[in-house]
Amino acid sequence: MQRQGQLGEDGSPAAAKRQPNRPAQKPASKRTSPVVFLREVRAELRKVAWPSRSEVVNYSTVVLITLVVLIGLIFVLDYAFAKSVLFLFQS
Repeated sequence: MQRQGQLGEDGSPAAAKRQPNRPAQKPASKRTSPVVFLREVRAELRKVAWPSRSEVVNYSTVVLITLVVLIGLIFVLDYAFAKSVLFLFQS
């Protein structure tokens, strides 16, 4: 194998010969049955660390309060920009 930039026998730059790329063959994977799939899903769901009821209530409250605050902010900005545009272009 020649390195890039090496010279051939006659002193001219030698081009590296490349091997043709062959696509890698994928190993034949066996399909699982729906029953096996559901069994594996159930096993994975058992590993999940589910939140407690109080955590769900706390997180939901935080999300709803944040949502109300952002909706209010967007409403105020929209109202202010609308009034300012109408003021600027009022004839």
